[in-house]
Amino acid sequence: MEKAIDKALHQERLTFEEARILYDSADFYVLSYLANKYRKHLHPDPIVTYIVDRNINYTNICISGCRFCAFFRPPGNPDGYVISRDELGRKIQETLNLGGKQILLQGGLHPDLRISFYEELLQFIKMNYPIHIHGFSPSEIYHIANTSGLSVRKTIERLHKAGLDSIPGGGAEILVDDIRKQVSPRKCSGKYWLCIMKEAHRQGLRTTATMMFGHLESSEDRLKHLFMLRDLQDETGGFTAFIPWPFQPQNTRLSTPKSTAVIYLRTLALSRLVLDNFENIQASWVTMGADIAQLALFFGANDLGSTMIEENVVAAAGVKFRLSIAELERVISSAGFTPQQRNMAYEFVNQHG
Repeated sequence: MEKAIDKALHQERLTFEEARILYDSADFYVLSYLANKYRKHLHPDPIVTYIVDRNINYTNICISGCRFCAFFRPPGNPDGYVISRDELGRKIQETLNLGGKQILLQGGLHPDLRISFYEELLQFIKMNYPIHIHGFSPSEIYHIANTSGLSVRKTIERLHKAGLDSIPGGGAEILVDDIRKQVSPRKCSGKYWLCIMKEAHRQGLRTTATMMFGHLESSEDRLKHLFMLRDLQDETGGFTAFIPWPFQPQNTRLSTPKSTAVIYLRTLALSRLVLDNFENIQASWVTMGADIAQLALFFGANDLGSTMIEENVVAAAGVKFRLSIAELERVISSAGFTPQQRNMAYEFVNQHG
C-alpha cells in the first residue's frame, strides 16, 4: 500500500497489482488527494471544461437486446423509429441556436440500414449545418460493416469521407468478454471494440473512451478495462478523454443495485491514477447529478462533459438531470474553478466563436 501510494503521489505509472490495492483498500480521502494531485499535475490552472452539444439518436430500433438498456425497441415494435430529415434538421438548428458546437449522433443496431443510409445522413448534416459530428460508437461501426459487407477499415473511411469528425466511446461497457457476453451478447467483443478504435486513430479520427460499471462486473474487471485502454493509448494517443459512468438499473432487465456516490468517486479517482496517458477525465453529472459532479472535480475529473440539450438513453432508465450553460457554469464556479467551453479536441472556444 505504501509503495502504491508513494508512486501515485509522484505521478509514477501504477502496475495492475498496485492499482488493485489502491482501489480495494486505500482510504477514500487518500484516493481523493492522490487523484486531485494528479489532476493538478496535468492541469495546473483551475479550469474546468464543458461542451455544448446534443445527443441525437437517429433510431431506437436495435437487435442488440442489451440487458442494461431501457431505450431500444426491437424491429417491428410500434414505438420504433428512424429519424426524419426534418426532425434531424430541427434538432441541429436548435442546437446551433443554443450555442452548440457539436452533435453526438448515435443509434441502435438497426438490421435493415446499410452504409448508404449513414453516408447520406452525414452528408445531409454537413451540407446544411456548420457543426461537428461526434458519432457512431465502435459497436455501431462493427454492425454497419457487417450489414454492408465491408471491412471495418473501409467503413470508417467512407463514414469519415461523408462527414464523420470523431467517434464516441459508447458500447464499451466493460471490455472483458465474459461480462460482455452476459450484458450485451450481440455487440462486438472487447477486442473488436479496441481494434475499431485503433483503426479510427490510424485514420486520424480522435475518439473518447467510456466505462459503464456497476452491473455484473467485479472490481478486477474494471481494472482490466482501464489497463486495456491505457495500453491502446500508449500505442496510438488517439483518445481525448475517458468517461466512467455508473449503470442505471431502473426499467432495465438487470436488478443490480444502483452504484453509490462513494463507489462512483472511488472508480473515478482510480481512473485518473491508472490512465496516466489520458489528458482528460470527465465527470458524469448526467447520471450522478450536479452535487456529486462538483465532488468529482476533487477526485480527478477536469471536465463536466456536455450540457446535454437532449439525452434519451440514460433518461429511459429514469435519470433525468438537466443543466443549462448558466447552471453548468455555476456548478463549476461554486466549486472554485473557472468554467471554460471547449470543443471535442479540448480546444477552448467561446460561446460566440
